[in-house]
Amino acid sequence: MPSRLAIYPGTFDPITNGHLDIIDRAAELFDEVTVALAVNSQKAPLFSESERLELIRQAIIERLGHRTNIRVEAFQGLLVDYAKDKRACAIVRGLRVLTDFEYEFQMALINRKLAESISTVFLMPHEQYTYLNSTIVRELARHGSVIDAFVPPCVKAALETKFNLTRK
Repeated sequence: MPSRLAIYPGTFDPITNGHLDIIDRAAELFDEVTVALAVNSQKAPLFSESERLELIRQAIIERLGHRTNIRVEAFQGLLVDYAKDKRACAIVRGLRVLTDFEYEFQMALINRKLAESISTVFLMPHEQYTYLNSTIVRELARHGSVIDAFVPPCVKAALETKFNLTRK
């Protein structure tokens, strides 16, 4: 029987505990999950592509090391084309709040039009992560706030280094 592969895309700048919660849930549902780092030359992320890939890999080992069905890759271009190339059966998207739904629903419909065989699966993170996103984490870290509850230790250390903060 063919393996059921799901793609979980994002910019992950940086990866948060909310992302890891979605990855863990997806790894429970699918035979394989590829965490796909979206590389967009029009964006100016805090972390480089290689830094984000390494942080994603480290975070998965730290928090989800028991999972053996998770891969990490970078991609450029349309997500649906990447998913078709990988022969994925699903694209996983996290929904935190109602405002996420409108955009994600539009994208799911467009992707379905472009590739009927690929389903979009919406997963809700644990309620403790519903308010969390990478932008908030970056801003908190930039101002020296405690971010231990929001990111794994490797990401906390990377943010402290990036912002030249002293470890607390």
